[in-house]
Amino acid sequence: MSATAYCLDGVTGSGVRTRRGMVAVDPRRIPLGSSIHVRGLKGVRDGIYAATDTGAAVKDNEIDVFIPDCSAAKAFGRQRVQVRIVRRGPINGESVAANR
Repeated sequence: MSATAYCLDGVTGSGVRTRRGMVAVDPRRIPLGSSIHVRGLKGVRDGIYAATDTGAAVKDNEIDVFIPDCSAAKAFGRQRVQVRIVRRGPINGESVAANR
C-alpha cells in the first residue's frame, strides 16, 4: 500500500479525536474500527494502528498516518508499506466512538 501522513487536529470520521496511532483509510478497503499492522514506515514506528478516519484523498490501497507535528507529517512524504488487517472493524456501521 501507499502511505502518506496528516496532522490536522480534530474529530475523525469515526467520531474520536485525532491522536498518535491512528490512520485514515478508504472504508471500502479497510473498515473503520479495524486494527491494522503497518510495516515499512520511515520516520514513525511500525506497528498496530487504529483505522479511525477517512479522507477524500485516501482511496483504494492508501492509508494516511496521523502525525501531530505538521513539519514531520510533511517530511513523511509518500511511502510504500505493507498493511495487514489484525482485527476487522464493525461491519454494521456502528460508531467506533461508541466502542471506546
